[in-house]
Amino acid sequence: MQDILSLLETLRRPRLLIRAARIGADDYRRDTHLSRVLGLTAPQRSGPAILKLMEIEATLEARRRAADGGYSIARHVEVLAAMMAEARQLRESA
Repeated sequence: MQDILSLLETLRRPRLLIRAARIGADDYRRDTHLSRVLGLTAPQRSGPAILKLMEIEATLEARRRAADGGYSIARHVEVLAAMMAEARQLRESA
C-alpha cells in the first residue's frame, strides 16, 4: 500500500490539471465512476484500481506531452480524479 501511495506522490503534473482533478475527486462515486473510467468491471480493492488508473494516466500524460491531437484533457482530469479518490479511500482504510 505504501508503495502505491509513494508512487502517486512522485507524479508531477501541471497545476491546473491537478486543481481540476481535485475538484472532480470531491464528486467521485466509486460505484458509478470507476468502471466507466477503467472501461471494465471495477476491482473490489483500491490498490489494484490505482495501479490500472496509473497505467491509463501514464498513457494520457505521454499523449499530452507529445501534443497528440487525440489527447482529451477531460479524460485526463477524470482519470486523475479517480486516482486521487481511490488513494484517499486507500489511506482511510489503512
